[in-house]
Amino acid sequence: MLAVLGLLGFGLLRKGSSALELGSAVPTGKLPALEGGGSGSVADYRGRWVLVNFWASWCPPCRQESPALQRFQKAHGGPGFTVLGIDTRDLSGDGISFDREFGLTYPQLRDGDGDAAHDYGTTGVPESFLVDPAGKLRLARHGPVTEQYLSDFVAPLVSGGGNG
Repeated sequence: MLAVLGLLGFGLLRKGSSALELGSAVPTGKLPALEGGGSGSVADYRGRWVLVNFWASWCPPCRQESPALQRFQKAHGGPGFTVLGIDTRDLSGDGISFDREFGLTYPQLRDGDGDAAHDYGTTGVPESFLVDPAGKLRLARHGPVTEQYLSDFVAPLVSGGGNG
């Protein structure tokens, strides 16, 4: 029991020590696309606002937030903004089924081993990170996003209220 608690504590310390700070550059490593081949990176969206959303198919709060993220993408997506989903620590088939179930139209990448999630300093899923057009972290949300959060905090920035 003590060994398990020790490993858990080490893992939490390891994750917490790599947390991104507001204003810092976000990681830009390549990840495979969730479906259809190819790869992608946050760097591919330089010059645009990007809401990076780490999720997993086995996560109930991820299921709760997905419709709000899809509606936000539909309302705000375009040349200046996109949601970028990253399915982490999940099986590819389960992630693809989740994506199809919710009809997600924004790009999806796969972080099977959780390395990208670790680079962002996540402590679980879902977590979302708003990246400005210069590639700097502007907002971090630990836990599910809601319509209210997206409306109050994300929309004013991506709609021209803050240029990075």
